[in-house]
Amino acid sequence: MADASSFYVTTPIFYVNDVPHIGHAYTEVAADVLARWHRQAGERTWSLTGTDEHGQKILRTATANGVTPKEWADKLVAEAWKPLLETVDIANDDFIRTTDARHEENVQKFLQHLFDEGHIYTGEYEGYYCVGCEEYKTESQLVPGTGEYEGQLVCEIHSKPVELLHEKNYFFRMSAFADRLLALYDEQPDFVQPESARNEVVSFVRQGLDDLSISRSTFDWGVKVPWDESHVVYVWFDALLNYITAAGYGQDDEAFASRWPAQHIVGKDILRFHAVIWPAMLMAAGLEVPRGVFGHGWLLVGGEKMSKSKLTGIAPSQITDVFGSDAFRYYFLRAISFGQDGSFSWEDLAARYQAELANGFGNLASRVVAMITRYFDGAVPTAVESATTDADREIVAIEQRATESAWAAIDRIAIHDSIAASWELVDALNGYITSEEPWALAKDPANRERLETVLATAYHGLGTLAVLLSPVLPKAAEKLWTALGAEGTVQGQRIDRANEWTPGTRVAPLEALFPRVETAE
Repeated sequence: MADASSFYVTTPIFYVNDVPHIGHAYTEVAADVLARWHRQAGERTWSLTGTDEHGQKILRTATANGVTPKEWADKLVAEAWKPLLETVDIANDDFIRTTDARHEENVQKFLQHLFDEGHIYTGEYEGYYCVGCEEYKTESQLVPGTGEYEGQLVCEIHSKPVELLHEKNYFFRMSAFADRLLALYDEQPDFVQPESARNEVVSFVRQGLDDLSISRSTFDWGVKVPWDESHVVYVWFDALLNYITAAGYGQDDEAFASRWPAQHIVGKDILRFHAVIWPAMLMAAGLEVPRGVFGHGWLLVGGEKMSKSKLTGIAPSQITDVFGSDAFRYYFLRAISFGQDGSFSWEDLAARYQAELANGFGNLASRVVAMITRYFDGAVPTAVESATTDADREIVAIEQRATESAWAAIDRIAIHDSIAASWELVDALNGYITSEEPWALAKDPANRERLETVLATAYHGLGTLAVLLSPVLPKAAEKLWTALGAEGTVQGQRIDRANEWTPGTRVAPLEALFPRVETAE
């Protein structure tokens, strides 16, 4: 088991049946911000993302495009999924593909272990299967189709018809773990977050669990069942194991012990897989359950969940090409309470970019650096005790409060609250500059010590902001840190002691952190 100074965070691994949209990037950025925070707090941090490349959906997509499933996966990973990480500035430590040998071999080891322990048996199953979800659906999860699908039952998520399948498969005795799962949720109330997600999961398990079909025999694109190669492992059973196969399970016991368990960040539509099936699998194998599962909300466009199939998918580059990756990261984590659904609009994005990033933070930074350059020839001023007032002391207090509150929010995975805590300092510094009027103080040499104190206070507040905001705005924070003349890199500063950073001696020119952008009316 990893010690308390270790933090392992994962995104889901994403299907390669299509290119990523901003919903995928939202999950990536959230996990990346958590990883960056914990890393800057001095914890051994490991962040994982990757792609899910097996299953019927991938097989059908590849066939429709006239290539093999592996060729299709290779193309999508190289041309879309790995470039996404650069587009939104993700600093992941590993990228797992379910077609990697390290994954496939250890999926078979895990499955063989469960089989040997008596957790798997042979049975028959008939039910409605959604290829889009790669999941059997109960009738309560289906809705009547409309338009071309009128008269058919369709998946409530994909709005496409389900298929009635009857197969002889291998089953995992998941029903045997219902009581242990309920005990887990009771003993660790924050195992599933947010509270609404926990309530959903507890209610689901209390209704009783069915055993899980974990193999398919009607197609062969997947990991072979080790004792029966006429079957492939059910794609979700295969995919969930990426979190341990990437961490070293089955091949590097030391690495696995130092990393596991992980904090999972997932969309709420796949919550049950991660909060019910996955811990049951681990319990059966005698392994520790995850650190926790956080099911965030959906990004909505026109009131509907972001979806390529419904033509509501927006490519992340459509946003970053105009506003930059920092703005993308900031907007989705600031505008949406993490854990809730959020509606995306270009108008709101443009308004927040201008008001909060360009005018709020960016202009503050530019003004302070410019005044130090103008009034002190670039030399960083030092506060004079005799010229210090309650206004200066209040800024110092807000720096400390923002540092403490931002970290406390991250600890409970409330990323939006963490940014809000930091932004209290942005607003306070803007108000401070307006009320203290350093440009007016500079006109009278008698006010020199007061001018030094005001700009020294504002300068130090800016440095604290650079550290606090570096996980969310890595590019802007690094530019500001360089302009402040501080030593090292901003990512190298302890974020849990952000307000204790050491000032530099001279400032350097600072280009606009968030330049004016032209958007179509």
